[in-house]
Amino acid sequence: MSGRRAARTGLTVSGMTDDEPVRIRAAGGVVWRPGPDGVEVCLVHRPRYNDWSLPKGKLDAGEHPLRAAVREVAEETDVQAVPQVRLPTVRYRSEGRPKAVDYWSMRAAASGGFQPGTEVDEVRWLGVDEAVRRVSYPHDAEVIAAFAALPPVTNTVLLLRHAHAGRRGTWTGPDTGRPLDAQGWAQAYALADLVALVRPVRLLAAAARRCVQTLDPAAARLDLPIEVTGDLDEPKPGQQPDECGLAAAACLATLAAAGDPVAVCSQGKVIPGLLEHLTGRADDFTTPKGGGWLLAFAGDRLLAADRL
Repeated sequence: MSGRRAARTGLTVSGMTDDEPVRIRAAGGVVWRPGPDGVEVCLVHRPRYNDWSLPKGKLDAGEHPLRAAVREVAEETDVQAVPQVRLPTVRYRSEGRPKAVDYWSMRAAASGGFQPGTEVDEVRWLGVDEAVRRVSYPHDAEVIAAFAALPPVTNTVLLLRHAHAGRRGTWTGPDTGRPLDAQGWAQAYALADLVALVRPVRLLAAAARRCVQTLDPAAARLDLPIEVTGDLDEPKPGQQPDECGLAAAACLATLAAAGDPVAVCSQGKVIPGLLEHLTGRADDFTTPKGGGWLLAFAGDRLLAADRL
């Protein structure tokens, strides 16, 4: 199937309209693991409400929703999880205020010793059908059903566009040597948090200095080298843009098929064509500097492309 833009879907409940401003932002996940009888998902019991729900929680100030989702899952369940595909966003009223909860499917990578607390006093791993029956809210059941409808994900790739590097017209040297500016370095350090979430075993960058520098904070944090590859470069003189998109798409498909999560940093003239080739459709894949995509694959086939 072509890449799925799950971020466009949503569930609205409790009398809230789609265009109503959100006052409370939260995030969570459908955390899964292999079980003896198939996939199991994680539910939490909250004694304050006496309900069963998906693990979730409010964003900290300035926190990216994806980071919040992984953090809240860890805090409520003691499970370290790797995000894969964005699921429907749920919108409802909480204490009279409009609230939106972003969800991702997440693979359980490790777990500690869960200790019951005042917020969550029990964690259960249930088969999908049983989890749908167990949750206390219909919107949780619909999010789990959206997860169950996904093909199995075998790998994730984090695709980034380099961070801000000033203006090309004010740089006197070769464009490939143009470095990040102060804004770009701030973006690069923020991106390191997101890179760490996918637990990559490799970091790859286009040859441009700004692409390598964008991954520098993540490389230091994860103690990984940055591999430079021309397959992620922008077109050279006389080269057609579509050639670059095709080469970059083939590079990512090969990386995905290897089965180990990776993070890559490319350029603004490459990413749209790359994603068009991987998804098989023309769309607005324009990516801002310091932005990116979470890509989920089955083998070398793209299943989902979700904006960060």
